Amino acid sequence: MSKTTFAIFAAAGAATGAGVTALLYSSRPSREQTPTSLAAASPALSATSASPSIQVPPPSLASKASTAAPVDPSGLLQYGFPGPVSDPINSLPLAGAYDRRMRNPSWVAEHITPYSLSLKNGDRKHSAFVEDTTIPTIFRGKLSDYFRSGYDRGHQVPAADAKWSQDAMDATFSLSNMCPQVGEGFNRDYWSHFEDFCRNLTKKYPSVRIVTGPLYLPKKEADGKYRVSYEVIGEPPNIAVPTHFYKVIFAEHGTDSTDKVALGAFVLPNARIPNTQPLTDFEVPVEAIERASGLEFATKLDAARRRRLCQEIRCDVVVREFNNSKKSLPPPKR
Repeated sequence: MSKTTFAIFAAAGAATGAGVTALLYSSRPSREQTPTSLAAASPALSATSASPSIQVPPPSLASKASTAAPVDPSGLLQYGFPGPVSDPINSLPLAGAYDRRMRNPSWVAEHITPYSLSLKNGDRKHSAFVEDTTIPTIFRGKLSDYFRSGYDRGHQVPAADAKWSQDAMDATFSLSNMCPQVGEGFNRDYWSHFEDFCRNLTKKYPSVRIVTGPLYLPKKEADGKYRVSYEVIGEPPNIAVPTHFYKVIFAEHGTDSTDKVALGAFVLPNARIPNTQPLTDFEVPVEAIERASGLEFATKLDAARRRRLCQEIRCDVVVREFNNSKKSLPPPKR
C-alpha cells in the first residue's frame, strides 16, 4: 500500500469529510503502460537485425548440463504446513475467516432480508458470550482476555440481525465474531446507529449482504513517517485492538444474477465519533479496503451491474437510544 493510501486513511479516521472521499477516488494508480520497442530499447539488437552478414546462433538447450537441485526446501512440508491458516467461521448466520495472529476475525459476512428481520424468535437476554472451541486453544480469543480491558466485545455481525432464531442469535456471541471496540461513543453509539442504517436498507432492497472486519492502519508520526501501532489486550497479551473497522455492503436490487448491486464501503476509526458526524465522511472505494486488508470483495461482480450505494440512497445515520447494558464491561482498574 502506498503512503498516499496511508495518508488517506489517516485523514478518514480524523473524519475530514467529502474531500477525503474525493481524494480516495482520485488516488487510484493508472494501470496503463507505455509500449516499449525492443529495437529502441536495445541499439545492439537493432544493429544486429539490420545487418544480414552477422548470424546469431540460436540458444542450444543441449549445451546446458541439466543438474538436479541440491536442496529441497519444500521438504519441510513433511512435518506440517506452517501457514498462515485462516480458520473458517461457518455457523449460521455467520460466514467468514479467523485471523489466528490477531485473535480477531479477518472478515465476517451476513445476509439480511425484509423477511429475516421480521422474525422475532431470538432474544439476546438468553445468549451469552462464548469462546469458539473450533479454534485451536493457543490461537483462541478467551473471555478472560476482555475482562477489565476497557473495551467492549464488539459484534461484527450484530445480534439484532439474527433474531430469526435463538440458535442464530447465540452464534453471534462467539468470540470469533468479536473484536475489541471502544464502548462509549462507538460500539454503544455511532457503530450501533451504523448497524441500524444497514438494517434499514432492507426497506428498499430485497437482499442485503454485509462484510465486516477490523483494520490495522498506519498513522503519521511527528517525524513524518507512518507506523502501525495498536494495543493488545489479555493476560498474557493475546487480542489485538483494531485501529479501524470496515463494512462492505452489497445491496442487491433483486435475486437474479443480472440484477444491479449497489456497493457501499466504509471505514470508521475505533474511537469516539460524534453522533452528528455524517456517515458519508467515512465512505471509501471498495478498492481502498481491499488494499488495506489484503482481501478481495467483488472480483466476480461485473462493472455493468455495479452501482454506488450512496448515489442511490441517502447515507446517514439516525440517532436512536439503545439499551447497551449487556455490552458493557466492568471499568478498568485505576
